Parts: sequence; C-alpha cells; structure tokens
Amino acid sequence: MKKYLNPYVLVFLVAIVSANLVLFFLGPVPWAMVNGFIFIGLDFVIRDKLHDIWETHLWKRMLGLIFTGSTISVFFNLGALQIAIASFIAFLVAGMVDAVIYHSLKDKKWLIKSNASNAGGAIADSILFPSIAFGAFMPEVILGQIASKFLGGLVWSYVITKIRKRLQEF
Repeated sequence: MKKYLNPYVLVFLVAIVSANLVLFFLGPVPWAMVNGFIFIGLDFVIRDKLHDIWETHLWKRMLGLIFTGSTISVFFNLGALQIAIASFIAFLVAGMVDAVIYHSLKDKKWLIKSNASNAGGAIADSILFPSIAFGAFMPEVILGQIASKFLGGLVWSYVITKIRKRLQEF
C-alpha cells in the first residue's frame, strides 16, 4: 500500500491545485514565476520521487495524478477550467520529457537525474502552459517560468534530499 498511497501524492496534488488557483485568481505576471519556483518546481521533484516509487504502471499512475489535480482545481472553481486544461496538457507533455531524460540517466545520482530531467520538463511545461492557459504566446512569461521552475526544482531537490536524510537518521 505504501507504494501507491504516500505523502508525495498529497504534496503533488496540493501544489498543483494551489498553482492553478493562484494563477486563476491573480493572473500570470508575476505569479506564473512565483508558482513556477514554489509549486511547480516542487511538483517536478515529487514526480521524480514517484518515478522511483512507482516501478510498475508509472504512466497510468502519473496520468491519473495529473488528471486528479486538474479536476480538483475545477471543483474548487469552475472558472479555472482553462487553466486546469492547460495544466493537464503541459504537465502531461512535461512528464513525458522528464521521464525520458530521467530514465536515460538511470545510472546517475538522484540529484543529477532529477535536475537534468526537470530542465527538460520546465522547458516543455513553460512553453505550453501559458500559451494554452492565457491564449497567447508570452515570451517573458515563458522565459521567467523556465528559469523559476528549474531553480525551484533545484532548491526543492536539495531540500527533499536533506529531509529524507534527516528522517533516516531517526
């Protein structure tokens, strides 16, 4: 049971729903970059942890998790439907990019795999999400999101590594 229901799933869902609703209520600038650093960078790192935990049916489980996050966003506010759809599509494509990179680096340390795959995922997600969510190509938002998602993922990967090491000491 631990493999499928774990705290990472809850953190992932809280982060993606929070990111979607913040953007719905506050708009893309500067919140897309703030969200990218805090929430999406965290979700990218959590996704990598789930890659290691969910050894079987990874794609099916990740698809379900992404769909659930988008559905919960709409449940809280139907007006967030366009953002939820953009989030679903962007996370799906970014997840595919991430998985290919992450699994191609299977012999590397976790921090290297996570941050390299998050770079690819950040680029895909940052191009797709604002273009779909806000119906316009927004280069400044795209570039800001790429940087903030990558930097957020970098910070979160180190934070999660430190927390896991501390928990193992107990």
